[in-house]
Amino acid sequence: MNDLPEIVKQKLAALPNKPGVYRYFDKKGELIYVGKAKNLKRRVSSYFNKEQFGKTRVLVSKIADLEYSIVDSESEALLLENTMIKQYKPRYNIMLKDDKTYPWICIKKEAFPRVFLTRRKVNDGSEYFGPYPSVRTAHILLDLLTQVYKVRSCRTPLTEIGVEKKKYKVCLDYHIHKCNGPCEGLISKADYNAMIAEIREIIKGNMSGVMRDLKAQMMDHASRMEFEQAQEIKVKYDLLENYRSRSTVVSQSIHDVEVFSYVDDGELFYVNYMKVKDGAVVQSHSFEMKRRLEETVEELLLLAVADLRQQMGNHAPEIIVPMKLDYALGEVQVTIPQRGDKLKLLDLSRRNAMQYRIDLEKQRSLVDPERHQKRVLNQLKEALQLEEMPEVIECFDNSNFQGDYAVAGMVQFVKGKPNKAGYRHFNIKTVEGPDDYASMKEVVRRRYSRLIEEQKPLPNLIITDGGKGQMEVVRQVIEDELHVNIPIAGLAKDDHHRTNELLFGFPPRIVGLKPNSEVFRLLTHIQDEVHRFAITFHRKKFEKGFIHSELADIKGVGKKTAEKLLLELKSVKGIKEASLERLYEIVGSAKAKVVFEHFRK
Repeated sequence: MNDLPEIVKQKLAALPNKPGVYRYFDKKGELIYVGKAKNLKRRVSSYFNKEQFGKTRVLVSKIADLEYSIVDSESEALLLENTMIKQYKPRYNIMLKDDKTYPWICIKKEAFPRVFLTRRKVNDGSEYFGPYPSVRTAHILLDLLTQVYKVRSCRTPLTEIGVEKKKYKVCLDYHIHKCNGPCEGLISKADYNAMIAEIREIIKGNMSGVMRDLKAQMMDHASRMEFEQAQEIKVKYDLLENYRSRSTVVSQSIHDVEVFSYVDDGELFYVNYMKVKDGAVVQSHSFEMKRRLEETVEELLLLAVADLRQQMGNHAPEIIVPMKLDYALGEVQVTIPQRGDKLKLLDLSRRNAMQYRIDLEKQRSLVDPERHQKRVLNQLKEALQLEEMPEVIECFDNSNFQGDYAVAGMVQFVKGKPNKAGYRHFNIKTVEGPDDYASMKEVVRRRYSRLIEEQKPLPNLIITDGGKGQMEVVRQVIEDELHVNIPIAGLAKDDHHRTNELLFGFPPRIVGLKPNSEVFRLLTHIQDEVHRFAITFHRKKFEKGFIHSELADIKGVGKKTAEKLLLELKSVKGIKEASLERLYEIVGSAKAKVVFEHFRK
């Protein structure tokens, strides 16, 4: 607090206890952060009254001035924050992915509006609907509209005066029945705009009302024996009905809601938005957000809700979210479903967010696998606060059978990928009995004393397949004996033998990683690989030892029988000393008699 510029201290003291938006500036006067607050004084002061960590600490160190704007409500603060972030693009704020890459359906602001697909939004009063997750999705709807309604597609700048003065001529679209010919006044502006109004409602998802009107018109024409006009409307009705039947249908009791769900992947945050009208999902859109500071899930979700509702324009009276939002959103009803159709809808949205994340990961790994792996390793570096990127990771695991046939395995991952040429097997030479700690010491000592002697590069990170005890014995060798500096981490498993904790530092602390994060998946892959490698080597050694053991000389005793005996009685000596009854319990009377008599000769 004492290091703050005097101007900041003065403004902190004058902050009101009201909702609003605050802005931080650096020494150059550049806006570096915009935030919202239900209580400006309490929220802004919290940055300076308590110790901050990571990127938030960096932000606070750069604040040279602040400004604020008060508003009437929390919802207004949320909207103003979103507007300012988009306008000024501050360095430390999250920026939602630019939607220019997504297609929109545009109803152009013209005397006789066109309806077309675009990736570019122009601030000229035109209406934009979307964004759509793919061009194909948008084209399906646009194709339907052009089949049902004969709107013009030409770029001729039509005006009402020009039409009255007969300045324009119909084009081919009119002759092939794809346009009603507004350029020659063959359809009135009122009738043309009525068509556009119906198109607008269909794009918004209000299809039921349009279909009711069409059905009423159809029945009216039929009652007056105008069968040709009735048939023309029936074709439109059937096209709309067919399109609606192919939409994702949910409960008919859900009339007009917006659904927001998320998948939190540490540094990256994935959001899915779904619009539901009259029991059908009429729009679904997923996008990715990247944490800039230590933003909470609620902060990220709130930003997404505010931005999307502002983009979409057509606000539903109810939104469905997976968690409580601490900000009021005006008149909108916020629902956190616990059961029933709305919970199923929320689950469907979350599955869409999950699939979007999977698809993006696949695209990144295919397009630029090195960049993808570098990003994952950078996340691991930040999680462990390492000085350098862990490009070379080595992981150890022991394996033995009651102290016999003791071996160890080491796998090497380079740039996030297994490097089979760097894998190593170790036969334990100096340890007798089942002593995992002593075995780990021997192996680590042999591995790195040799690398040092041969002046070969050391890894950037060592991982033990075990908890605090294994980490400590590795540290004793690396630091106390060999006097080198290599970061050491440990991977602990739960009761179901699944990786559940990453440990780091001395004394070891648990590093918070989400089980579905890319970093956690990389660590699980490393642990599974070293376990597989060590176990495979151990089995080969065990089988080789068995083949040369005394049991192999007993006629009538095969491999499976010998394994049963060794597992139960621990050694050949134990088998020799076992009674006939004990052998009988393990392998049955016939084989028990053969083994018993063999050792009694």
